[in-house]
Amino acid sequence: MAKVYKLNKYIAHSGVCSRRKAAELVKAGKITVNGEIVTAPAFEVSVNDKVIYQGKTLKPTINHTYLLLNKPKNVLTTMSDDRGRKTVWDMVQDKVSDRVYPVGRLDRNTTGLLLITNDGDLARKLSHPSSDIIKSYIITLEEPVTQANINAIRDGITLEDGPVPVDRVGYVEVKDKYRVSIDVHIGRNRIVRRIFESFGYTVKRLDRIYYAGLTKKGLPRGHSRLLTGEEIRMLKHFV
Repeated sequence: MAKVYKLNKYIAHSGVCSRRKAAELVKAGKITVNGEIVTAPAFEVSVNDKVIYQGKTLKPTINHTYLLLNKPKNVLTTMSDDRGRKTVWDMVQDKVSDRVYPVGRLDRNTTGLLLITNDGDLARKLSHPSSDIIKSYIITLEEPVTQANINAIRDGITLEDGPVPVDRVGYVEVKDKYRVSIDVHIGRNRIVRRIFESFGYTVKRLDRIYYAGLTKKGLPRGHSRLLTGEEIRMLKHFV
C-alpha cells in the first residue's frame, strides 16, 4: 500500500518549497491532483496520484540526506542568490543527488556548523522554538570584554525583541578578554551578535562550534560530510 501524505507535505518533500509555503500554493489553487485543482492543504495523496505544479509532476523524496557543513565566511545560507554570491548550495551540490536545504541560518559573516538536509520534518522540529536545541559559539571582539558585562549577559539581558536567556557564557581563556564562548538555545535573528553589540562591542569573528550534539571535530572550514547513522539517531532523539 502506497504511503499517504497530506498535500502540503507531499509538495514540500518534493523539494518545491517549505511546508508552509506549500500550503499557500495549494490554497491559491496552484496545485492539481489527478487533473483537478485542490485547495485543501490537508488533502491526502499518495505517490500513485498525479500532483502537478507549474506543469511539472511532483514526486516526494524517499531517501533523506543529512550533511554537516563547516561554513566559511562570505557564504550565504541560501540555495541561490540573484546577485551571484556564493551560497551553501554551491558548496554541497556535488555531494548530493537530491535538493537539500539548510536548517536555520548563519549570517554571511558567521562561520561554523550548519546542518543541511531534505528531511523537512526533522528540520522543522529542530528549528521550532520549543526544541531547546543548544548552539555554542566562540565570538571574537575588537575590544576586551569586561567581567561585569559577562555577568550581565549570564544574568539575562533584554533586547528590543524581548528577554535573552543565555545557557552559559565565559572567556575561552582566562587571560584572553577578547574571545568569549557562549551557549544559547534561542534562535532569534543575529542574537549572539546583538547581545554583544548592545554593550557597544564590535564583533570581529563569530564561529558556531556546536549544534544539537554535533561538533566540528575533524571537519575543516569549507568542507562538509554526511552524518553517521548514530548522529542521525541522536538528532531525532533531540526532537
